[in-house]
Amino acid sequence: MQWVNRIKQVKIVLVIVAVLLVVASLLVSNMLVRDLSKEEHNRMDVWAEAMRSLNSADENTDLALVLKVLNGNNTIPVVVLDKTGEVQTYRNISLDVESAEDSMTMVVDRVADMRSAGRCIRIDLGGDTGKGASADYMELYYDESIMLKRLATYPYVQFGVVLVFVVVAVFALLSSRKAEQNKVWVGLSKETAHQLGTPISSLMAWVEILRESYPDDTMIPEMNKDVKRLEMIAERFSKIGSRPDAQPENMNEVIYRVMDYISRRVSNNVKIECQLPEQPLILQMSAPLFEWVVENLCKNAIDAMDGRGRITLKAFEETERYVLEVSDTGKGISKKNFVSVFAPGYTTKKRGWGLGLSLAKRIIEEYHKGKIFVKSSEIGKGTTFRIELKKN
Repeated sequence: MQWVNRIKQVKIVLVIVAVLLVVASLLVSNMLVRDLSKEEHNRMDVWAEAMRSLNSADENTDLALVLKVLNGNNTIPVVVLDKTGEVQTYRNISLDVESAEDSMTMVVDRVADMRSAGRCIRIDLGGDTGKGASADYMELYYDESIMLKRLATYPYVQFGVVLVFVVVAVFALLSSRKAEQNKVWVGLSKETAHQLGTPISSLMAWVEILRESYPDDTMIPEMNKDVKRLEMIAERFSKIGSRPDAQPENMNEVIYRVMDYISRRVSNNVKIECQLPEQPLILQMSAPLFEWVVENLCKNAIDAMDGRGRITLKAFEETERYVLEVSDTGKGISKKNFVSVFAPGYTTKKRGWGLGLSLAKRIIEEYHKGKIFVKSSEIGKGTTFRIELKKN
């Protein structure tokens, strides 16, 4: 439980750090864009002054300097209109049209965009209206340069590239981690089955000897059932990691077998109720592994109820799947832990490895191509686990 929470905390910290880095990158880029925008505005002020000097030039005007300023603008789109709104000149505007009329229409459209963005500079050419304003004037409209637009969009492109890289890296790490976990699961399961094999064989031999020596003893058949149970458990562990031999099975009968075994080994304070349909629920499954899943859910329910309460198993048929719901009247699970309960190592018990539900999820989802999840839970009232298996 602790290491699962620690992994969550590390993930949260990494996400926060990534968000802070992205925000810092956007802020710095926005500062650069703002400074460059001011610089371009200042250049347009100089360009507007050069246009005014050109239109009111006399013998003292340095036309070489004026033309150098005007021709030096090779990046910022600019359009100059006279006081009647007619286009006088424009620069750095690409026009992919065939006729001059279409060209002017496109330039006028660009002017409308520049006006709406507030990028306009008035060029006074002289004269007096009597109201303190120039009688003759021009208007200069300009747009952001291609470089400025690229710089403005670069942080978002950078963010997208980094996001894709992070997603791919996380996916690769999770895949490698899952593959490593699978190897550990398979190795642990097969080694457990191997270690159980020898003592189970010895127990079977001792049961046979006791049966021959005490043929009328009623306890020996019960001992033999438990030994057979151990043999089946070892068989379950040996099948982990290999594709199980799925056979057509009646899910009702499988559930009844589990209930028969569980009910004989719990106190009278635990009531087990089965709500199964009369018609058989036939589907392809590995009966030993599915029995283990149901048994594990029931044992967890008994632990959650502290040995006192009611367990209800309800199976039914839907359009495309069969459903089994296992409900208890135990402690309940908080909503934030609905997914965490299936993580390896998650446990609320003082003793336990927290592997049961993780293995159950693996058996249902990977071996039987179904789903297992917490359908509902309420603290102090109980929990319902739901298993969904496809008909075909």
